[in-house]
Amino acid sequence: MRRLARLIFIVYTLLRFGVDEVALSGFRQRWVRAIARVVTVGRRFDEPRGARLRQALERLGPIFVKFGQVLSTRRDLLPLDVADELARLQDRVPPFPGQQAIALVERAFGKPITELFESFDAEPVASASIAQVHFATLKGGREVAVKVLRPGMLASIDSDINLLHTLARWAERVWVESKRLKPREVVAEFDNYLHDELDLVREAANAAQLRRNMAPLNLLIVPEMVWELCTTNVIVMERMKGVPISQIDRLRAAGVDIKKLARDGVTIFFTQVFRDGFFHADMHPGNIQVSVEPATLGRYIALDFGIIGTLTEFDKEYLAQNFLAFFQRDYKRVAELHVESGWVPPTTRVDALESAIRAVCEPHFDRPLKDISLGQVLMRLFQTSRRFNVEIQPQLVLLQKTLLNIEGLGRQLDPDLDLWTTAKPFLERWMNEQVGWRGLLERLKHEAPRYAQMLPELPRLVHQALAARAASEPAAMHALLAEQRRTNKLLQGLIYGTLGFVAGLLAMQLFLIWRR
Repeated sequence: MRRLARLIFIVYTLLRFGVDEVALSGFRQRWVRAIARVVTVGRRFDEPRGARLRQALERLGPIFVKFGQVLSTRRDLLPLDVADELARLQDRVPPFPGQQAIALVERAFGKPITELFESFDAEPVASASIAQVHFATLKGGREVAVKVLRPGMLASIDSDINLLHTLARWAERVWVESKRLKPREVVAEFDNYLHDELDLVREAANAAQLRRNMAPLNLLIVPEMVWELCTTNVIVMERMKGVPISQIDRLRAAGVDIKKLARDGVTIFFTQVFRDGFFHADMHPGNIQVSVEPATLGRYIALDFGIIGTLTEFDKEYLAQNFLAFFQRDYKRVAELHVESGWVPPTTRVDALESAIRAVCEPHFDRPLKDISLGQVLMRLFQTSRRFNVEIQPQLVLLQKTLLNIEGLGRQLDPDLDLWTTAKPFLERWMNEQVGWRGLLERLKHEAPRYAQMLPELPRLVHQALAARAASEPAAMHALLAEQRRTNKLLQGLIYGTLGFVAGLLAMQLFLIWRR
């Protein structure tokens, strides 16, 4: 009965905001369209469809707000006006009582709050759909931030997620756009993502990895986790003191170089993506502050590490080849890469895909660099890909969404920001490492320990393989053994030659030292 009541409330909310007017028009059944005509009689909506969908999701509660946020990253699936409106969704959720938060912290650690902290602010400083944050002071005086998961979230999420799965199955049966939009896969992706976000230890681990990666750069501050006070429901981290990046006047008054700040943001993002393959994928202004402390003036402060993007070696190789072909205006190679990667059906005409990609990319090469938007180029490529049934990978869509955020933030700080010039050194170095001689040497160095283990075993493995073959083919036994002896001599020669070369280098080095 509770599930039925919730479903009725969802339907009522969708009708109230006119979401059905857009959704039902895409169904193929005549009776569904007839219902759509009946329920829309006499209703007029002044606001566009994207705004109405956003308002409906906000009315339906935290889980649907989060679903809208995740859905906004799938610009390959949604119309642009809807995706842009969903990107405006904020976690407008009232905080739960401070005493309840204290009780949750005490339950998580099995101790009274007075034994854990010297002081604990019951009033939260931030409240979101999944958790809220309180400031506190540890024994000894260290200031920290305590993130507490909302109570009852798991049961609420499971209930609404089950409803979303049911609605997605219905939609796939009767909705025209279901083949392309894949509602069941989208809901499953959201399900995995949301349950991952419910584990705060995962977020803490993300923060620790990002902090370790970015430490040598000295451009980004990531709070340190207090690991002895981290559980799946509560995490405690170093308290960050900064100015929100959207408050440009305050930053300028504090002496921050705004133009350098914009360039540093691009540097941070491309370093995370092209060097580490591990990037903060929720870099909107609410999660970014800037330090105004004298020792760290102008350094970025990152918050909220629930959404982290990762790139595999295959993703990096694919991006490297595409960027290389893109800068050389080799659109045929870009099209071939889509086919080779399996992202388009093998029957796709390469020349047709090449022509479509050229139409997207070519106009940008004849414009001033500062007027080119790399994020917009990627977005248009994703739009074009729909015609060819391209299977866009979620991690690359997340990368594109984050790039749009960074680009918009950078241009807000510095309207003349030249993203291409700032990013080009990273792209060139990264492509060289991926597809050039440096890349080959790096891979050889990476595989060297494995080779060192395999080489001594190689003669024995070769002998076993030859013996097995000789046993099955007695006539070829002598020839195979002779081949084995020649192989052993060759390996011995290589080993002795390498040792001799190394010994010669050492002798030369000792001679030069002696001459000095």
